[in-house]
Amino acid sequence: MSDVNTRISTLVNDSDVVLFMKGTPLFPQCGFSSRAVAILDHCGIAYESVDVLQDMEIRQGIKAYSDWPTIPQLYVKGEFLGGSDIMMEMFEAGELQQLLDEKQVAKAEG
Repeated sequence: MSDVNTRISTLVNDSDVVLFMKGTPLFPQCGFSSRAVAILDHCGIAYESVDVLQDMEIRQGIKAYSDWPTIPQLYVKGEFLGGSDIMMEMFEAGELQQLLDEKQVAKAEG
């Protein structure tokens, strides 16, 4: 496994929920990342974010790692769920909250 795949694997597996995005939750740098953050915030869960704009290796590597061409990308308990469109579909159907509850994802503090 390459160095970037090892780094991504560590990021994905060290937290229950990881969002690879453009920008940060406070300052998303694209509409899709902004929508993904809004969905996760609405679900009230704790999550980590990785700003792919700060690391070109991660930005390119995550696309190969997941075999998914776009960012943002959401991982829950090490499993790739998809991008913002899939997140929105799951959220609107109630499936995202159900999955987060089933996986016993920690709630956000505050």
